[in-house]
Amino acid sequence: MLKGKKIILGITASIAAYKSILLLRSLEKAGAEVRVVMTPSACSFVSPLVMSTFSKHKVWTAFEEGNQWHNHVELGLWGDVFIIAPSSCNTLAKMAHGLCDNILLATYLSARCPVVIVPAMDEDMYRHPTTTDNLKTLRSFGNHVLSVGHGPLASGLTGEGRMAEPEDIIRYLGENIFRGNALQGIKVLITAGPTREAIDPVRYISNHSSGKMGIALAEACYLHGADVCLIAGPVAIKPQFEGIRVIPVISAGEMNDACLDEFPHSDWCIMAAAVADYRPAYTSPEKLSKKNGDLHIQWERTPDILANLGNRKKEGQLLVGFALETENEEANALEKLARKKLDHIVMNSMKTPGAGFNSDTNEVIVFSRNGDRQKIDMNTKIQVAENLIHIFKNSVLS
Repeated sequence: MLKGKKIILGITASIAAYKSILLLRSLEKAGAEVRVVMTPSACSFVSPLVMSTFSKHKVWTAFEEGNQWHNHVELGLWGDVFIIAPSSCNTLAKMAHGLCDNILLATYLSARCPVVIVPAMDEDMYRHPTTTDNLKTLRSFGNHVLSVGHGPLASGLTGEGRMAEPEDIIRYLGENIFRGNALQGIKVLITAGPTREAIDPVRYISNHSSGKMGIALAEACYLHGADVCLIAGPVAIKPQFEGIRVIPVISAGEMNDACLDEFPHSDWCIMAAAVADYRPAYTSPEKLSKKNGDLHIQWERTPDILANLGNRKKEGQLLVGFALETENEEANALEKLARKKLDHIVMNSMKTPGAGFNSDTNEVIVFSRNGDRQKIDMNTKIQVAENLIHIFKNSVLS
């Protein structure tokens, strides 16, 4: 999402400036190149030496240093986005009225890239009519203004005015600044996570799926511009982008019904969920108490969601299945590819360390209807998702 992006990070005089250190580290971890510019007063809250060490570049705090002039215009034109975090009440007022008495303001007035303003101040300052008008003015200029958080403030009070957390700022960048258009106009249906099949009101049968691969695919498709619907079984995580429509389900039957409803309106369907193959034929309305002897449960097949969709697939729709195998991996995957009328099947093996359930990494082989076989080596599930989308997109265009 941020790999290779050029980001200017502006820091103003606020106690929340300590979060800027965490933000800088997060931006760099995401692959961005960061330059830091600070107001002179901000240097009392966070050391330029710290920011310079982490950014690996000189921090600008004044128009000149020694005999060297800092070209704020060049810096303003360099960035893909200018984040001012924290944005103090004083700096907001100066920005709204065009004042230019420090290097940060001069860079802001020179910037041609999107500007993201992250306010931080006491609640009464934030709610003051002057601040409200200044923020309204800054929005009218086309700037992005993030909402403040609610909680303990430096004044000792509790209320609105907290600077947005670094992860929220990065999420905003992905969704509102750097979202691409490679999949714009494409409606993608994705399933993720396990299903649970009830035995009684207390117990169920399920599997160890975390939903991480399916959610990584949903987020990657969304960041490439797709309209994404995620049908998710009971998972502990959720997509970080609000634009992803989520339909929560519990059982295989519920997932089947949701898929049948959404599939006719989808261009791509990527079935990454680990759906239970069997469920109890009878669900007890009361908790089954322990008794002498063994408990015998009669099982029945759950709906074969992939096969149901394969039988309904229209010309032009892309249908992708996943296969987690423990033996005869390739033979089983190819049999499913043909029997369920898929365009691709993504196979991974429980025998591969780091490629099973609950892992942040994966290694897969993609088998395609046209006979292609493409391996994606061990990587994060986020990167595997990117590689899969590239394969799927190329297959549609070919």
